[in-house]
Amino acid sequence: MFERAEARVDLERIAENVKYLKEIAGVPVMAVVKADAYGHGLVPVARAAIEAGASSLGVALLEEALTLREAGINVPILAWLVPPGSDFKAAVDNDIELAASSIIALEQIGAVTSNKRPRVHLEVDTGMTRGGFLSEWGQLDAHHVSNIDIVGIFSHFARADEPGEKQNEDQRIRFQEMVATLESFGYTNILRHLSNSAATLKDLDSRFDLVRSGIAIYGLSPDVHTLGTSAALGLKPAMQLRAKLHLVKTVPAHTPVGYGATAHTQSETKLGIVAMGYADGIPRVAQGAGVFVNGAKAPIIGRVSMDQFVVELGIDSTAKSGDWVIVFGDGVTGEYTADDWGAASGSINYEIVTRIGSRVNRIYAPHVY
Repeated sequence: MFERAEARVDLERIAENVKYLKEIAGVPVMAVVKADAYGHGLVPVARAAIEAGASSLGVALLEEALTLREAGINVPILAWLVPPGSDFKAAVDNDIELAASSIIALEQIGAVTSNKRPRVHLEVDTGMTRGGFLSEWGQLDAHHVSNIDIVGIFSHFARADEPGEKQNEDQRIRFQEMVATLESFGYTNILRHLSNSAATLKDLDSRFDLVRSGIAIYGLSPDVHTLGTSAALGLKPAMQLRAKLHLVKTVPAHTPVGYGATAHTQSETKLGIVAMGYADGIPRVAQGAGVFVNGAKAPIIGRVSMDQFVVELGIDSTAKSGDWVIVFGDGVTGEYTADDWGAASGSINYEIVTRIGSRVNRIYAPHVY
């Protein structure tokens, strides 16, 4: 067992978050497990979410969906970033539902030779101006969908984490108009889904037949500034990231630290070298975060390196080489959080958890905190 750094994931907390979201949504929950379940581990998280009541799983990539099937997971899976030219036959043969946002995608999916019919969710652009039908929407006709089953229609909010924004209402109205167009063609028994985590938590009018929850099932706030913290939203962060102090040493005042000598100690102090770096997902630009050790915060000093970063422990610290330190947790005992690290690197908690590299062991244990 390599003991350098580990991401400890509490699957019980993920299950609790799924149950909570299902309760407040009042409709089925699609657990979004793309990007290795936001860094928490694709297959273990998927299983925990299903056991907690998630009705389906959402992924970005076809390979993510195939990995879930290979693991024996049999619930509906939607893959929504499968571009033209992909192996649509593998998706159809494995009962993977596909998003289509262009006529060429529909034509290629419909051309698949299989003993199963393709199951497709039409993605429509209601204002995100990213994926989804827009100008081609009016060109759709019966022959484009003659060999497939349309089972859903969906879109994605651009500003659901800003509940007062008019664009949310505009997108919901546009979505309803596009749904009505599809229903006029006879597709009335299909899943309508628009809500992401933020809308699941705050937008009753946008829940429709299904909600897609990603960041919230991991216990993290979609936006701490506009929606509040995890605790305020009733969510429980599921990951604790920790690492070992490779070295602790005392240095004099005015000692330069790290590449470029961008920081200097102000007085005699103890420094701790943490055995993680940007190769493990620690943002190189992070300033203002750090680690939690012996009941106190120790901030980063100097630049983050590829495999390590330095924290200032203080002259009175009793930390020693080989000690575990918490890089981030749920914040209850005073440690830094994924939100803190996001702010310290000019980013968001999503990026902090999803960028944790494969060199970091994932440990699945109840009661991480």
